[in-house]
Amino acid sequence: MTASFQLYSARNFTPWDDVFATISSLGYTGVEGYGALYVDTAKVRAAMDATGLSMPTAHVGISDTEDNLEDVVATAKALGITSIFGPHIVEDDRPTDKAGWKAFAARLQAISNALAAHGISYGWHNHDFEFVACDDGSIPMETLLEAAPGLMWEADIAWIVRGGGDPLAWIEKYGDRITAVHVKDIAPVGENADEDGWADVGEGTMDWAGILAAVRSKTPVKHFVMEHDNPSDINRFATRSINNYKNL
Repeated sequence: MTASFQLYSARNFTPWDDVFATISSLGYTGVEGYGALYVDTAKVRAAMDATGLSMPTAHVGISDTEDNLEDVVATAKALGITSIFGPHIVEDDRPTDKAGWKAFAARLQAISNALAAHGISYGWHNHDFEFVACDDGSIPMETLLEAAPGLMWEADIAWIVRGGGDPLAWIEKYGDRITAVHVKDIAPVGENADEDGWADVGEGTMDWAGILAAVRSKTPVKHFVMEHDNPSDINRFATRSINNYKNL
């Protein structure tokens, strides 16, 4: 199992060579890429090789996978990426009913089929809005998973909670579809306002011991990705998170 680090968490603390060196020194074995890392794949590959890190998973925008599949595949091959996750859909583009989410699921399934031909798995990374019921009562995340049977899921557990969902219930029902998880924490109400209410892993309100036990027993997850959407101190976050994770 890979203790990985979502590089988006470090976007404000570059240069990347320093970030990679720090992450490796703390005991992480993997990193998860996002758009900024695909500009110069040779440089990123060299940084990974120099620090012993791998990039098994990555976030790639939907428009890139639909419109520039060859470039996405080339990037994946250059960096050793074996699983790609669609990271987000902006509010103006989000469906508002079950029919709309089913149509969106069909797009994701098509991407999954296209990448599978190149030996790359594809899934969706959730935020909170996928767990908020549409006016017709449907839950977007449920619609996505049921309408796109080949779609994998990178479960961002803290966002499930912020969306009002019960992560243990979702793991129980759809655990076979979860191939990676984002491991991050939620600060107590009123705390860490400068960090958007997030906390270092193990320092917040999430029952990570219970959640990880469920993930390990009910899913095929191999990649546990530490993430913080807006840390004020990257060294603090990265250090506390992996140390606490190792004790869970």
